[in-house]
Amino acid sequence: QLQLVESGGGLVQPGGSLRLSCEVSGITLEAYAIGWFRQAPGKEREGVSCISRSGDTTHYADSVKGRFTISRDNAKNTVYLQMNSLKPEDTAAYYCTTVFSSEVQTRCVPKFNNWGQGTQVTVSS
Repeated sequence: QLQLVESGGGLVQPGGSLRLSCEVSGITLEAYAIGWFRQAPGKEREGVSCISRSGDTTHYADSVKGRFTISRDNAKNTVYLQMNSLKPEDTAAYYCTTVFSSEVQTRCVPKFNNWGQGTQVTVSS
């Protein structure tokens, strides 16, 4: 059974950094593309970044390009999201899930609609 556990969120000042982790179990991680999504209060969930099965293709939302970096370690069944130069508008609950590999180059589309509990990121002074 597919399980995703997000961690690494917290309270950080504007300009600070956090690294989120997405630990995946129940599947062979290397067989799936993975994406990070976020949802702020009162807003729809949006795709932040996603990465192909091999890690050679990534996609970023315009709002995070140049600040966030997605990576994966298939041996550790974990996908990471390094977030630098954080802004108050990055405040949201962050989630990871499987995404369609065929779409990774241009957008992040959830595949199984299987979500973890999320990890809260709050950017505030």
